[in-house]
Amino acid sequence: MKRRHPVRRMLCVLLILMVCTVMSVGIFYGVKGYQMYQDAISLMPLNDRIEEIQEQEHFTRYSEMTDFYINAVISVEDRRFREHKGIDPIAVCRAVWVDVRSMSFKEGGSTITQQLAKNLLFTQEKSIERKAAEVFAVMDIESEYSKEEIFELYVNTACFGSGFEGIYAASFGYFEKTPSELTDYESAVLAGVPNAPSLYAPGVDDGLTSLRARQVLESMVRNDMITQAEMEGMIGITDITKEF
Repeated sequence: MKRRHPVRRMLCVLLILMVCTVMSVGIFYGVKGYQMYQDAISLMPLNDRIEEIQEQEHFTRYSEMTDFYINAVISVEDRRFREHKGIDPIAVCRAVWVDVRSMSFKEGGSTITQQLAKNLLFTQEKSIERKAAEVFAVMDIESEYSKEEIFELYVNTACFGSGFEGIYAASFGYFEKTPSELTDYESAVLAGVPNAPSLYAPGVDDGLTSLRARQVLESMVRNDMITQAEMEGMIGITDITKEF
């Protein structure tokens, strides 16, 4: 009987140990995440939280937003939003790779649904436990609400800086317009703010606001939502210092 080479046998043992370790860690944080989610909804059920938001005076419906704003948000935040079921495996793998390379926990890979879950139920603190809890919340949200409802809930709960929460408050606060009245460039500006409101909010730093708006427009070009010429036209006619 042919004996297995000692090195090969050792590698097999190490591989099995690694798989068992990963599974154990996954189960551990899965249980903790599930408990975190249950604790959150025990204070107020998910459906009740959402109904409370939808009943607010200036809750902005999907149909009350411009197509440009909707596309801008999806392009820069979650370009596969309409296809995935709340978790984007490609974005998760990319985020894990970035985190491993940087030895940090700075890349979240969060979808719009995950960000909505965070806004509704959890703190902004990044942790593996909270990311696990988001998964359970996302499954319930995606099973009960349409993509349009999820999108409108997200932009109505997002932070836009300067004390403005939700797209209506931000649109009126920064531009004295309702969301349906925003220009394409104004839509690009607001689509980029929730990523880092303290940096990108209009009036904080005009250069950073302009840079972030350009990043939004560039993402729309990459995702075939606008052309390069359309982007350059918007940037060319916009003087950010006059806008704000």
